[in-house]
Order: sequence, then structure tokens, then C-alpha cells
Amino acid sequence: MAEVGGRRLRLGTARLSPLWVLSIVWACATAPAVPYTLAISPLAFLPAAGAGIDDQRGRFREILCAVDEAHGHELPEHRPCGDILHRFTDEPAGTGEPVHLGPARSKLRVAVVPGLGAECFAGLVSAFQFALEHLQGLGYQTASIRVDGLSSSTNNGRQVKDAVVAMDLAPDERLVLVGYSKGTSDILEGLATYPELVQRVAAVVSVSGSVDGSPLADDAAESMLTLLEYLPGSECGAGDGGALDSLKPSTRRDFAGTHELPETVQFYSLATFAQREQISFGLRGSYDTLAKIDPRNDSQMLFYDQIIAGGALLGFVNADHWAVALPISRERPGLAATLVNRNEFPREILLEAIVRHVEERLLAMPSRSLESALRPRDQAWRRRA
Repeated sequence: MAEVGGRRLRLGTARLSPLWVLSIVWACATAPAVPYTLAISPLAFLPAAGAGIDDQRGRFREILCAVDEAHGHELPEHRPCGDILHRFTDEPAGTGEPVHLGPARSKLRVAVVPGLGAECFAGLVSAFQFALEHLQGLGYQTASIRVDGLSSSTNNGRQVKDAVVAMDLAPDERLVLVGYSKGTSDILEGLATYPELVQRVAAVVSVSGSVDGSPLADDAAESMLTLLEYLPGSECGAGDGGALDSLKPSTRRDFAGTHELPETVQFYSLATFAQREQISFGLRGSYDTLAKIDPRNDSQMLFYDQIIAGGALLGFVNADHWAVALPISRERPGLAATLVNRNEFPREILLEAIVRHVEERLLAMPSRSLESALRPRDQAWRRRA
């Protein structure tokens, strides 16, 4: 039993405990102090007013809406396209080009790198698990890369490298890494450190990614996170214990200031945020804490801290940090009435749109020699420091 808001909630099973601990580590309610608005360009919150960002929001919306219209109603947790993405007033128009909705046009392998603590509750839920199955039905190869739940991005970047190097990729097969939450910083550290990883990666997509870290990590107690190792059903060890430090804004700034991202890899960012009523009950404490800075957050990350400088911006998803990737309510429907009551989200549609967008861009620039298109990245990346 847990007591929340003066009443007790029956948590139902100990398998929930890892997710519950993650939700209370940073919970500290307060009223938002900054107005919620979509009238100010999100690029204005980035260094040098978004210099080096390739704004692809218009085309990504076209692709997402086409996918949603084609078969969104056939899949679980359907939403109209307009409810999936936020629309800032400066979002550019789409291209008007047709959207390919047939089988995969190229040999792509899509591999997901999960976030903080994912190893600990792997038996409960995994990032994009049903969405990856959906991609397989479209002809794409998929994989999930297991990394330490409580280790640093330096350690996990090595694990990403080891997993990718071990993949049996065909000569004409391209690898797309999808980083969710801390999985993004794990990928970035791996790419900045290991040339053998760079040689095998065509593109990286950050979804709710910890690119610039989270202010929540500055105040979080490491001891709370280590509880995940001992909870019933936990499947993780202590690792190097550096997970929270890797999420601190100062750590991410130091990394950006001392490392370069490879120019031969395409980088895409898809950020998330939602209004408070669209945040699951168990995440509202941490949402309120971040709302003291900006209410446009997903309960774990501020929206502008999720964007890779010098890469492409796909858009802003209307979901909280768990809903965008973790099908908790589908796997544990009893939680939908208590802690995870805003978890329904069309992840199959979202991931398909991401992959179709990246595939389209890769087909338009088939060579790995992309220096002319990507040259601004290094300077933009270093400006984050």
C-alpha cells in the first residue's frame, strides 16, 4: 500500500516497485511559475537561437499523419494525428511530397537503447516493445540493446559499441539507433569514443533523450536509485553507480565541450512534453518540480534539453516521459487506474513514422559522405557547453 494525496493506493504487485521508486526519487510538488505557451519558437531556447538545427517538423508531421490515417485505427491506443504532436506557431510547412506507406524500401535495422533503470524492470516492460514488433511486420529488422540500468553513460556507451560490433549486419544494411531517455546519452558517448561504432551507424534518433541532462538529477539521492537493485523482481546490479551523475546538466555540458559527434551519422531529435493533466499521477511530483523552470516538460526532462545541437528536429510529442515509449498500461492494465493513468499512446504509429522519415532521408543522401549537409554540427554541439 502507498498513501498518496490522503488516500491509500494498492500497488497490486511488487513488480511495480522499480517504476514507483523512479517516480518518487524526484517528486516535490509546486505550482508552475512560467506560463505554458506554444507561441514562442522552441529554437529560441537553444544556444545561438537554434543555430545548426535542421528543422524538419513540417515533413515529419506529414509522414506521421499519413501513417496514422492509413492504419492508426487498426492499432491500439489510437489518437488523431493532431493530438500526437504539439504545433508551435513557427512550425514550417510540409513539403507536400507523397509518403511511402508500403513495405520497407531499404535494409534498415532499428535498435533501441533504453533509459535509466530499464534493466531493473525489464520483466515488467521494455521501451517500444510492441512498436518494434510492428516494424518487423513492415519488413524492418529490429533489436533491443541491453545496457546497465544503474551505470554511467561512459560504461553504457561501451556496451552499445560491443552490442553493435557483434551484430551480423549485411553489407548494404544500415543501422538506426533509437535512444530513449538516458539511452540517448549512452549512444552519444559511445559514438564520440569508439570509431568502430561510428562505422556501423547510419543514424541516431533521440526520443525524450537526455541530451543536456535533467535538473532533477542535481537534487536526486543516489541511495534512492540503488534501491532498484534490491526490490523484488529486480533484474539489475549496481553497475558502476554512475547513472545519476551522467544525467546531471553539468556532466552533459562537460561532455559536449570535450567531444565531437561524427559527421557521417545523421542525428534526429523528438522531444516530449505535456500539460499537467496529461501527466500520469505517479509522475506529477517531478513534473511540478521541473515546472518551476518551465511547464513544458515531460516529468523528467525540459523540452529544450532533449535536442541534439546540429541535428534535425522532428517535433514535440504530446506525452509524458513514460507514455511515449513504455507500454505500461498495456502490460499492466491495473496501473492505468492508479499511478500510470495517462499511459495510452500510439507508439506503433510514432515509431513507424520515425523510421519512415529517417529512411526517406537516407535514401535521399545514400552516401556516407554527408559532410556538406552536416558540417555545422561540431560548432553547434560545442556551443552547448
